[in-house]
Amino acid sequence: MKGNTDILAPLKRKTSQFLMPQVKGEKGSNLNFDLYPAYELGPGKINMGYADLADYLSDQKMICLDGFSGINWELIITLFASKLKEKGLSVNLINIDSCLKPEGSIQNMIEPFLGEEESVWGTRADLNLVDFFDNSKLRSIQVQEDVDVNIVYGCGASLANVDGSLVYFDLPKNELQYRMRAGSVTNLGIFSRKEDFKTYKHFYFIDWIVLNAEKKKLASYIDVIVDGQHDENPSWALMPELSTALKSMSKSVFRVRPWFEPGAWGGEWIKEHITGLNTEVPNYAWAFSLIVPENGILFQSEEKLLEISFDFLMNQEAENVLGEHYKKFGNEFPIRFNFLDTYNGGNLSIQCHPSLEYIQQVFGENITQDECYYILDCKKDASVYLGFQEDINPDQFRTALEKSQQDGSEISITDYVQQHKSKKHELYLIPNGTIHSAGSGNMVLEISATPYIFTFKMYDWLRLDLDGKPRPININHAFKNLKFHLKGEQVSQELFSNTQLLESENEFEVYHYPTHPDHFYDVRRFDFDESIEVQTHDSCQVMMLVEGQQISIETKEGYEQKLGYAETFVVPAAAESFKLINLGSERAKVINAYLK
Repeated sequence: MKGNTDILAPLKRKTSQFLMPQVKGEKGSNLNFDLYPAYELGPGKINMGYADLADYLSDQKMICLDGFSGINWELIITLFASKLKEKGLSVNLINIDSCLKPEGSIQNMIEPFLGEEESVWGTRADLNLVDFFDNSKLRSIQVQEDVDVNIVYGCGASLANVDGSLVYFDLPKNELQYRMRAGSVTNLGIFSRKEDFKTYKHFYFIDWIVLNAEKKKLASYIDVIVDGQHDENPSWALMPELSTALKSMSKSVFRVRPWFEPGAWGGEWIKEHITGLNTEVPNYAWAFSLIVPENGILFQSEEKLLEISFDFLMNQEAENVLGEHYKKFGNEFPIRFNFLDTYNGGNLSIQCHPSLEYIQQVFGENITQDECYYILDCKKDASVYLGFQEDINPDQFRTALEKSQQDGSEISITDYVQQHKSKKHELYLIPNGTIHSAGSGNMVLEISATPYIFTFKMYDWLRLDLDGKPRPININHAFKNLKFHLKGEQVSQELFSNTQLLESENEFEVYHYPTHPDHFYDVRRFDFDESIEVQTHDSCQVMMLVEGQQISIETKEGYEQKLGYAETFVVPAAAESFKLINLGSERAKVINAYLK
């Protein structure tokens, strides 16, 4: 990357989170939360380092090193080429960046998708990767016949359209963000730095859209896939073998790798209950247990680990994963599970999310951010803010919000918004347009549709973020989406899930948590002493152990996996059926979200 003064140094990262280990150590007690859940490939499937990669590819006349944004190409090509040269091979290097359009031209091309300058939102781009390149320069790339190995490298290298082995360097999007915050990476075709929120907006609405589409196009042609997190000594595997594993995974059960973030309102529950995290942080606000646009999938072979993005699974096996709902959602995984930790922390902002029509027309998304709060744990005095007071006056409320934003005056928010006592294992419904917040003292499992950045904050308790800066307030967006009819008694009638007992046997019970008509997913809970058998009914099942010590899951094809408290797991539709077995001494409770 330009701006990196030492090309032989790994890119800097700014985060309190540990870099993923390349070798899986002992998990400790088998009841602990597994930070690195991995799908077993069998022995000898994961390799490490450039020397072995050079051995594998040394007989190739042409090698294409392509990959995702944020990859440290200068370091990679220097180390890889040196290993080829150590074998006595001559090497010709072609940097695909030389074929990019001028930065100014790219800026003009992407400007319509970046939204307002100081806004955190843009609109999903309808561009292709080739649009960033000069076609005449791509056509002019020449393979040198008088050298042993030609290497074209960089993000978009496959556009050179030369025959040879394709090596794809992937990078988890959380790691990309850590590199972004350290100033180590910039956006696609852009080499000038800008503020982090603008770089992230650019990633979300342009780069990730374009590069995910290219990744899907390339998937069946990739020979070798490389985990780009460890620049100096990366893990790599043969893509056909991972493709076989993805096929198996899409018919059994899988977990994604969770990641964790401190925040202005964050609490202490995650730090106290999940071992192995860095505790030298002010708090943990979020645990992204299943936020698939950013999560990765881990594979394991003889304790070696390799991570690839979740996109590979959906690009290859979306129909197996989603079953009958594939026709509606395509390659887009529709359900999100994440933690909001306010235990010994602060209140979330008073907020709402956009309507389906609004998010489609303004931001270009396909589905909107319809949510639920499932209370995993809470203090006695914890509360949830949900819905308006009966006498709400929208104009007065907006005036109070705008005055607070202008002069920093405090708002008595319960004059306008209802506050409800939190209850463990209760489900609160938050369809789009609903005013809401999780108060201090909660550990919330947020069950939601997949979109995750479209939060319109109206009041943030006059606090600053962890960098000492005001958090953005979005009153105008909010008032275009707020549903003021959700007030008074209507709130408890429409936004409190009325739990119903569906089945009851000697050793298990099944409870239904009806969701709002706007939600395209439904929720139920399995409570069992020993075991329970469940059919997928051609629908993807997302689950978490919310009470109990440990369970195991067995699928129809014989796959088995142990799961601990608060771990999220997914059973694809194609699994057809599965059995949950209680391994603990107390009754197990498993929350389950599925598509209606």
